[in-house]
Amino acid sequence: MRKYSFTVVIPAHNEEKYVARCIRSVKAAAGYYGGQVEIIVVCNRCTDRTAEIALQCGAKVLYNEERCIAGVRNTGIAAASGEVVVTIDCDNRMTKGTLQEIALRLATGLFIGGGAPIRFERYSFPLYCNDYLCRLGFGLTGLYCGIFWAKKETFEAIGGFTAIKAMEDVATARQLKRYGKQHGLQYTTLRHNYLINSTRKFDDQGDWLYFKLMFHHAGALLRAAVGDRKQLDALLDEMFYDYNDRKDSKPIRSSQDIADK
Repeated sequence: MRKYSFTVVIPAHNEEKYVARCIRSVKAAAGYYGGQVEIIVVCNRCTDRTAEIALQCGAKVLYNEERCIAGVRNTGIAAASGEVVVTIDCDNRMTKGTLQEIALRLATGLFIGGGAPIRFERYSFPLYCNDYLCRLGFGLTGLYCGIFWAKKETFEAIGGFTAIKAMEDVATARQLKRYGKQHGLQYTTLRHNYLINSTRKFDDQGDWLYFKLMFHHAGALLRAAVGDRKQLDALLDEMFYDYNDRKDSKPIRSSQDIADK
């Protein structure tokens, strides 16, 4: 099997609790693969020890101040020295055979790139429901996300991750799938390895979190569907872009709270 050089890009906003274990999972996969693997942590508006810990763990550290996860990932992709780029969020982990399987899939010449199945780091009944909804969505659309992987030249050809505030993963998967089709290649997923998905938001807010959010914020979602994104953007900021700024476990606010702010 051909040995590709890899760059693993890890976006991070105040992730001092998780960055070391994410890097350890990448290093375990790198050791199993046996090839050249560069690790880049892109610190986004960090005010904690994320950068310090990442450097101690042997990662290269870059900085990006955008409030857009796509832009943060694209900073890492632009600086990547590897032939193949893999992205993974900082609170998640990869299984040790991930890079090996990616290399094997690319070496077939059949695939443009792909994603990975998602498995939670712990399970309960509502988390099984979340899991099966993810599997159903991925299976119906073929737009596997989680860990993204493709050659750097492929990411560059599609302009990197789609620069939107949310659902950029699905939009990027769609772009990769379309680009692959133009070149007679398939967008695919890993079959034997997977993303170990953090449950920290569920640990803080309860395992029914996303179902509750869909119910409580139905109005914001409907307004966004007709072009009024104000409440949805505020919710996305609180759920994702500012989540690690919270020093306690206060519940995420309702749509009315956001509207009244």
